[in-house]
Amino acid sequence: MVLQLLAENAEQARQIAALREEVARLKGLKGPPDIKPPSRPSGMERATSPTRAPGGKGRGKFTPRIGIEERVIAADAPAGSRFKGYESFLVQDLVLRARAIRYRRERWVTPAGRTIVAPLPSGVVGHFGAELRRFVLMLHHQGQVTVERLTAQLRAFGVAISKRQVLRLLIEGQEGFLAESRDVLRAGLATAAWVTVDDTGARHAGRNGFCTHVGNDDFAWFGTRESKSRLNFLDLLRAGHTDYVVNDAALAYMRGRALAGPVIRTLADAAAKEFADHAAWQAHLERLGISVLKVHPDPVRIATEGALWGAVRDHGFLNDTVIVSDDAGQFVVGRHALCWVHAERLVHRLDTFTERHRAAQAHVRNLIWWFYADLKAYRADPTRRRRSELRVRFDRIFRRRTGFATLDRLLARLHANKAELLTVLDRPEIPLHTNGSERDIRLHVTRRKISGGTQAVLGRDCRDAFLGLMRTTTRLGFSFWDYLGDRLHVPDQAAVPYLPDLLRARAHQA
Repeated sequence: MVLQLLAENAEQARQIAALREEVARLKGLKGPPDIKPPSRPSGMERATSPTRAPGGKGRGKFTPRIGIEERVIAADAPAGSRFKGYESFLVQDLVLRARAIRYRRERWVTPAGRTIVAPLPSGVVGHFGAELRRFVLMLHHQGQVTVERLTAQLRAFGVAISKRQVLRLLIEGQEGFLAESRDVLRAGLATAAWVTVDDTGARHAGRNGFCTHVGNDDFAWFGTRESKSRLNFLDLLRAGHTDYVVNDAALAYMRGRALAGPVIRTLADAAAKEFADHAAWQAHLERLGISVLKVHPDPVRIATEGALWGAVRDHGFLNDTVIVSDDAGQFVVGRHALCWVHAERLVHRLDTFTERHRAAQAHVRNLIWWFYADLKAYRADPTRRRRSELRVRFDRIFRRRTGFATLDRLLARLHANKAELLTVLDRPEIPLHTNGSERDIRLHVTRRKISGGTQAVLGRDCRDAFLGLMRTTTRLGFSFWDYLGDRLHVPDQAAVPYLPDLLRARAHQA
């Protein structure tokens, strides 16, 4: 009883501290400093990774990707000296200067009375050139430069531009980038063997929301919405489609979520199976009398989730893809696996009050770390025998009784997730953690801390799209600067293929 009361007091102290911070924020007062701990919550991944041997290959020499200009510098040598060739010395520099061009476009009037005006060069949209637009997009999205500072920089270079014009350069006329970002998600969901997911807080139009990340080693995609529910996640997985579909996948989802049998039969027997949008789907539920049912679980919610999942599968997404998450409830759809780093973190953060508790906690953590290292070895060389041995070891670790009641309950909870924690035994290609999503989501966290939130829906979508395109180009081996140059038709810019096509090509090669 004493241990239980101590644990409850610790939890109440954390809640009181959080409430005090919230009250201070609402009053406009300065809260306590956000000081990060000196060490990470869990070092399991780093500790179980092989270290580079001394004398191994280092970073290596970086070669400029630009053409090198040759200049010869003469030496003031005395008479009678012998010429011994040249000593090379490479210097890299950057030239930044503003340029204004007045195009004098010829105008002609045809015999039929029609006026012909010479077209502007490719890449010129509005009164700002392609190089300036690329510079603005690069610094704002990859350099994390705010609009105010970006405006000041451009003015310092001699460009006559206002803050409103910079905002227009960032969000207007970006339909091509938005479409490519959407197609990246579609190609990724259709071809990926696995994806990791994560979310974080986001501000939009003065309200709190959530930004969700979906990606793997080849692509990244971000989407910001008001909610972090499973309905929202399934909506994002439709990748821009708005339809609802009642098919075998949808009905199987509804059965798995304990929807009443008569409701499922009503949906299955109805003639209509596909619905163009949310309004058509809601009208269908009302015609079937499902909207008026007041039972638990909510039949409208479960049926809607099922129809969304049916649409996801109908478009060919996530057919055999494993979704790896941190055990957040909204991500538990389809073939699902759990992050081992988050699972071990629960043991690491457990409150201990006696030496016996701390010893039990340390022993369990050591067992988990050892097991995690063996899982990584299994991924490199999977065999049937090792798979059986690891399943037995999992039971021995998470069914043990330590005498520390809170730890025992936590181990029992983790053992209940055995199938999702050991998905890697059947699918060795999937990762054991969601570190990739956590690294990518920090891009959004940094932007949120620097620039706050967005106001317009187009601004929100452009921010998410460019963050995803930036990470995707890097993972596919291209420079974001070159990518922007090709898409904005900068003269003499090397071509960068359409990113969704590259994802599909990689999937076929694999």
